[in-house]
Amino acid sequence: MNGLTGFVLRRAVGAAVTLFAISVIVYVVFYATPGNVAQITCGPRCSPEQVHQVARQLNLDDPLFVRYGHFLQGLVAGQDYSTGTSVQHCSAPCLGLSYQSDQQVTQLILAKLPVSLSLVGGAMVIWLILGVGTGVLSAWRRGRISERVLTGITLAGTATPVFVIGLVLMIVVCGELQLLPFPQYVALGDDPEQWAWNLVLPWLSLALIEAASFARLTRASMLETLAEDHIRTFRAYGVGERSIVGRHALRGAFAPVIALNATNVGSAIGGAVLTETLFGLPGIGQELVHAVNVVDLPVVVGMVLVIGFFVVFANAVADVLYAVADRRVVLT
Repeated sequence: MNGLTGFVLRRAVGAAVTLFAISVIVYVVFYATPGNVAQITCGPRCSPEQVHQVARQLNLDDPLFVRYGHFLQGLVAGQDYSTGTSVQHCSAPCLGLSYQSDQQVTQLILAKLPVSLSLVGGAMVIWLILGVGTGVLSAWRRGRISERVLTGITLAGTATPVFVIGLVLMIVVCGELQLLPFPQYVALGDDPEQWAWNLVLPWLSLALIEAASFARLTRASMLETLAEDHIRTFRAYGVGERSIVGRHALRGAFAPVIALNATNVGSAIGGAVLTETLFGLPGIGQELVHAVNVVDLPVVVGMVLVIGFFVVFANAVADVLYAVADRRVVLT
């Protein structure tokens, strides 16, 4: 237990250091580049007086490390923002104020985040079931026709863009067969049944791409595990093939799947831009595209920080789960 606790603490410290490094890089890239940062942050509709206020709030006259200190303080303790007509207090964690919409970035992200989490969470369940199941079946049926068919389907899924899958699903399922309505997001708290039905196609569109990667990884890990000495020993003692695959080989091959799943979940939250845009889902991916189009710098910075947090957090959780699945990792 002490070894595992120490491992978790080391990973937590490593995650905190990584998040600090991400905040430094993001601040330098967006707020320390040449150009009128105050004008870009405030937006084209701001008056010269408002631009001057933004410049003071960003402490642009101070040295870079002092400006970053104020930025970090705002993230931890909150900050007051003035738009020229009103003053808003942003409580910690504070990601700034969008001067183009007069909304706090934290509140804007919290309003969009449930949509992205709904999309990624449901898709994750599907891609794990399809991917791991296909990989196990391919390894079990190695050399047979069914294995070749599954491998071909996996390669096709890897090579097909998500917007192609989404368009085909909408044309066939919604248009031709009329089995489902065209997706229109409904909040889980408003109507759980409609929430699920309207997310079926987005879930499938995102999951089919990711499932192909899980199928390939699971198949390779299973074949490697099935070739180990202890598996041959089980066979020599007369243990059934189904028991070997389900109880022993799958358990040994599951650690890489945990690592890949955590990486995919973290990146999919910010990377599901195409899926959210295609199906009109008001998530953080679609909001990020809109913020880039209108050059809403505080929103872009806030989105990048939040996406970075989820990627780092997901990978830290993966490391802990990996250690639980394989205790030898604790010793490294």
